Amino acid sequence: MVTGFRRYDNAVNKLLRILTATLLALFLASSPAHAQAPATEYRLGPGDVVRISVYQSPDLTLETRVGEAGTISYPLVGSVRIGGLGVTQAEKTIADALRTGNFLKAPQVSLMVVQVRANQVSVLGQVLKPGRFPIETADMRISDLLATAGGIGAGGADIITIVGTRNGQPFRKELDVQSVIRSERRADDLFVQNGDVLYVDRAPVIYIYGEVQRPGTLRLDRGMTLMQVLAASGGITQRGTEKGLRLHRKGPDGKTQVLQPTMDDQLRADDVVYVRESLF
Repeated sequence: MVTGFRRYDNAVNKLLRILTATLLALFLASSPAHAQAPATEYRLGPGDVVRISVYQSPDLTLETRVGEAGTISYPLVGSVRIGGLGVTQAEKTIADALRTGNFLKAPQVSLMVVQVRANQVSVLGQVLKPGRFPIETADMRISDLLATAGGIGAGGADIITIVGTRNGQPFRKELDVQSVIRSERRADDLFVQNGDVLYVDRAPVIYIYGEVQRPGTLRLDRGMTLMQVLAASGGITQRGTEKGLRLHRKGPDGKTQVLQPTMDDQLRADDVVYVRESLF
């Protein structure tokens, strides 16, 4: 009787342990930290500087540059092609070469990218830190690149241009940064590739002069109306009049048109607003 009870108790405890382990595994799999897929590895290329070490084999430590053919010269095994491989694949390739050559039975190879030279992109124009930047991961996007360059400067436009090559063909695309950031579609935030050039142009401006508090140049924001432009320039002086407003705008033929706008009219890039003096 006692033996039968113990068997039953052991079976119940075993079942409880299995259920607990299963529930814990499901919880961990559904947690945000485990739900995120790992980033794609950076692929090595010509010019990259790597440092290679083998566990308990200090004589096999090497810092070298990947050659134009994508190969390195490694002790004992000679030429090894690692160009185009991810870091993990390159480690395995070197370990296999050491094992196949009967130099080590179970080599544990570690590779670290010291300098990225093979995959770089350029950021030009109105950013805080223009220059050339390495693509350290294969899933680097435009938003990541802009962040690396310090973001768009105060005088930068919301429309950016990216040029490069895709599938061997010239590639050029204009993107609205606000739409890219606010979009729920991650695909709108394009991946950058080696040799891409990202250009941030100056923001569009308008000009205002005459009887206003602060005449000069103003950044033209989206949907900006004449009333908002007057407010941004400090308003009309006591000598000015709303009836004396004139808008100079270039037409499709390149000739300047003189218009009499209303306060709700939206302005365009390079518009010139003139506030006349009141005659009375």
